Amino acid sequence: MVRSSRIVAAAALAIGLLAGCVSRADQSAPQAAPETVPLSELSGLTLQIGDQKGGTEALLRAAGALDDLPYDVAFSTFTSGPPQIEAATAGKIDFAITGNTPPIFGAASNAKVKVVSAYDGGGFGDQLLVHADSPIQEVTDLRGKSIALAKGSSAHGHTLVQLHRAGLTPDDVKLVFLQPADALSAFKQGRVDVWAVWDPYTAQAEKELPVRSIAQATGVTNGAGFGVASAAALADPKRNTALADLLVRYSKAVKWAHDNRDEWAARYSAEVGLDPEVGAVAQGRSLRLPTDLSDELVASEQEMADLFAESGQIASAPDFSQWVDRRFADQLSPLYIERD
Repeated sequence: MVRSSRIVAAAALAIGLLAGCVSRADQSAPQAAPETVPLSELSGLTLQIGDQKGGTEALLRAAGALDDLPYDVAFSTFTSGPPQIEAATAGKIDFAITGNTPPIFGAASNAKVKVVSAYDGGGFGDQLLVHADSPIQEVTDLRGKSIALAKGSSAHGHTLVQLHRAGLTPDDVKLVFLQPADALSAFKQGRVDVWAVWDPYTAQAEKELPVRSIAQATGVTNGAGFGVASAAALADPKRNTALADLLVRYSKAVKWAHDNRDEWAARYSAEVGLDPEVGAVAQGRSLRLPTDLSDELVASEQEMADLFAESGQIASAPDFSQWVDRRFADQLSPLYIERD
């Protein structure tokens, strides 16, 4: 059975996380995997999955990956990654896929989560948008300008790296922390100069507004997405077993979407209520492909965490590797997909 809860997590939830309102007990210690349980024994279990803009549920459903589940799943929709990390820490969800920055903020706040899978998003949809008639031409023009973005999101990380590369710091600009819907409103009304955001919001803005991009994350950040599981789920034999099964199903669903791009884009657009052209652009460039949770990828996350700390965006840089758990690597490695 699949249940979907269209609950948009309040921005205050994210603020609570980023203020460090989670348990300070050390969550970075290695966590031994429990014994695997036969799938036949998972009847009655409901795996709680966090989602954004219908992406995870829509993909699993379109690919038929939710058929014949030996357990139940329930989806809850969140505005961005940071509230998902907080929900996992609070025991409200077992798993979610986020961008590359929410796990850094989670680790910095000692969140009760682990990164268990990685996805190559390419970074093509992570962009800094300005109005078409804006005098801003490049990142070096951002001094003194206001940038709307979701705190702790991939847009936050992307913006910080772009500023650093341009010789600027957060103190040289005005970061306005808003969730996507509020950021869009502020941007349309001219209350901010720049909107830092990700797909499908980027693709939607490109379709509906006179905008242009002054920067994208491709080649600048790792462009990765991460599967994040709650420590409680990973410690529970049944939930841990169900997670392993779900991760394999998700990877196979991505393979289906990668091989059936037009059908997937149409199904995705219908599922989340997007213009088909917007859905096709977003999924054509930003489909997250299963990839190795490699030392190199973890090191790139550490570099971003260090930059967040150096710029005063977090109190101190966590050792990101301590929030990585590769227990599912053997099951997932045959399903990795190289980007075209």
